[in-house]
Amino acid sequence: MLNVFRLANGRLIQEEFDDLDTLAGVRPVWVDLEAPTAEEKRWITQRFGVSIPADAVDDDLEESARFYEEDNGELHIRSDFLIEGDEGPQGARPRNVRVAFILKEGVLFSVHAEDLPVFRLLRLRARRIPALIEDAKDVLLKLYDADAEYSADALEGIYDSLDMLSARVLREDVNDQTAGEALAAIAREEDLNGRIRRNMMDTRRAVSFMMRARMLNAEQFEEARQILRDIDSLDSHTTFLSDKINFLMNATTGFVNINQNKIIKIFSVAAVGLLPPTLIASIYGMNFQYMPELSWRLGYPFALVLMALSVIAPFVYFRRKGWLR
Repeated sequence: MLNVFRLANGRLIQEEFDDLDTLAGVRPVWVDLEAPTAEEKRWITQRFGVSIPADAVDDDLEESARFYEEDNGELHIRSDFLIEGDEGPQGARPRNVRVAFILKEGVLFSVHAEDLPVFRLLRLRARRIPALIEDAKDVLLKLYDADAEYSADALEGIYDSLDMLSARVLREDVNDQTAGEALAAIAREEDLNGRIRRNMMDTRRAVSFMMRARMLNAEQFEEARQILRDIDSLDSHTTFLSDKINFLMNATTGFVNINQNKIIKIFSVAAVGLLPPTLIASIYGMNFQYMPELSWRLGYPFALVLMALSVIAPFVYFRRKGWLR
């Protein structure tokens, strides 16, 4: 999908076209390519002279391939953007999506494999807020600013989820089913928190590269510094959430161990309680020369009563010690 935007009275206006001739008459500030086809790439090459690399959105890029400038003045930036995912067991998992940016002659080209919430947010704001964007560099900075805000909203969602999990886990009766569901939810929040930290690290590197490249004016440079300050303020939140996640994970596994120990305790008490009658029955059965049931009519009843008393006595002792509670 090919989305072309131009500036009109300080607002982003999306242009519609059906062929290359229509595209030739457009002077855009931002060209967004979402899962572009070979024909759309050919249009971009013929109209703007920009060649989209085949590995533009590959995940296995070397460090030198993430930020570089071509001899013809093209500036290439590779960044990761967060998708929080959907709630529920059937929902999509959180993930980071690679986006390739190419800045050439005042036009920003962005290439990505799927639609991103940050891009939708910027398009909505740019249509509603006048004078938000003045050039292609502003588009790139606003995308990174929206990315930091989106990460902050995702962290706030983790706070709310962990509060609900705490109410479920830190109660008296936590069975194995509840513990299993809590562990699955905690694992998802831990995965999201880790991806947020990676996303903020990548955004920090990209903004720092733009500042070092001396491609920003004074106002844009100050905005970039503000983005870095916002990202730094989120680091402490991710660290706190990581500690809270570890605490809830340990608490949940502790309740699982307690439930398992209760089961083992039942078998241990039963084994100890049944040991005396087993011993009596063994000794009684070993007397082959003088069998009590032949010379004494009450031999069997006496043995049964003795075995019953040997069972009752240990359980009375265990109850007094509080081991049966």
